[in-house]
Amino acid sequence: MHRLNAWLRRHPMVVDSAWALLVLFFGALSDIDQGQAPALAVSLVVAGLMVVRRKYPNLATGVGVALGLAQIAFDVVPGASSIGYLVFAYTAAAFGAPWASRLALAVGLSAGPLTVWRFYGIDHDESTGSPHGMAQALFLAALLSTPFLFCWAWGRLTRVRRAYLVELEDRAARLERERDAQAKVAVAAERARIARELHDVVAHNVSVMIVQADGAAYVMDNSPQQAKEALGTIAATGRQALVEMRRLLGVLRTADTADEYVPQPGVEELPDLLEQVRTAGLPVSFSTTGEARDLPRGVELTVYRIVQEALTNVRKHGGPDVRANVAVDFRDRELEVLIEDDGRGSTDEQLAGGGTDGLGHGLIGMRERVGMVSGSLDVGPRPGGGFRIRAVMPLKAGK
Repeated sequence: MHRLNAWLRRHPMVVDSAWALLVLFFGALSDIDQGQAPALAVSLVVAGLMVVRRKYPNLATGVGVALGLAQIAFDVVPGASSIGYLVFAYTAAAFGAPWASRLALAVGLSAGPLTVWRFYGIDHDESTGSPHGMAQALFLAALLSTPFLFCWAWGRLTRVRRAYLVELEDRAARLERERDAQAKVAVAAERARIARELHDVVAHNVSVMIVQADGAAYVMDNSPQQAKEALGTIAATGRQALVEMRRLLGVLRTADTADEYVPQPGVEELPDLLEQVRTAGLPVSFSTTGEARDLPRGVELTVYRIVQEALTNVRKHGGPDVRANVAVDFRDRELEVLIEDDGRGSTDEQLAGGGTDGLGHGLIGMRERVGMVSGSLDVGPRPGGGFRIRAVMPLKAGK
C-alpha cells in the first residue's frame, strides 16, 4: 500500500484521470436523460480539463471559465459534470498563477447569481418548483457560490502549506549544509592541531636518538656495554618514531609549527592538570588501576588531551556543584580512560552536533584523536545523571 501511494503521488495524472472518468460517467448519464447533446460535449471537455489540470493549471482555469460562461450564454443546463468547475477553482488557487487564482475567485462568487438569473429567474410561479421572491433567489445564489468559495479556500490553503513545507525543507537542507561545513572545518582544524603535536612527538624521538647516537659514539671504545644499551635505546625510539610517522601520513599540517621541539604532555602530567582544575573550582578525583608502564607518546598525548577537553566541558556545562572523576586503567593489551561527572549531562541534539564547547565540536576532536591511535570513543549520559566519556586505546601486551 505504501508503494502504491508513493507511485500515485509521483503520477498525479493517473489519479486525475480516474476522477475525470467518474465525472464523465455521471455527467453522461444525466445528459442522456435530459437529451442534451451540448451538455454531453460540455461533460467531455470538463473531463479532459480535469486530466491535465495539474500540468496546465492556468489553461484548465481559463478554458473552464470560458466553458461555464458559454453554458450561461447558450442556456445549457448544468449537469453532474459541473462538479468539475469546483475542481478548477481548487486547481487555480493551489497551482495556478495569481491571475488565474483571482479569476477563479471572481467567477466562483458570481457563479451562484448567474446560475439563478439564467436558469431559475426570480418571479417564477411556485408550481414550477423554482425559488419565489428576491430573498429566496439571494439565498439560492449564495448557496450555489459557497462550494466554489470553499474549494478556492482549500486550494489556497494547499498552496500556503506546500510553500511552507518547501521553506522548511530548504531551511533544513541549508542548516545541514552549514552544520556539515562547520564539522569539516572543526575536523580540519583538529587534524592540523594533532599533526603539529605529533610532529613535536616525532621530533622529540629523533632528538633522543641523536643524543643517544652521539653518546654511543663517545663511549664505544671505553664502554662497549654502555654503547650497546644506547644503541638499543636508539632502535626502540626509532621504531616508536616510525609508528608516529605512519599516523602522521595523510594529516595536513599548518605552517605555524612551533620552533621548539619539546615533549608534549602525557599521563604523568595528569596530576598537575587535575590540580589546575581543582584550583579553578571543580572537585575532581583521580585513580589508576593496573600496572602503569611507558606508553607511546601519541597515546600519552591523546589521553592528556581527552581528559583536558572533558574536564573543560564539565567546568563549562556541568552546572553548579558538579563533581568529576577520572580513572585510568592499564590493561594487558589496551588502556581505558573514563571521565564521569554528576552534572546536568547533555542533550541528543548536542551529541549529534559533536559536543557543547566552543563551536560545538569538542567530541569531534576527541573522536579524531582516538581514531589516530586506532582506539574507540563512547560518550553519552551517565546512569543516575551526568555525563560519561570512555576512551579505549590498544597497546602492546605488557611484559
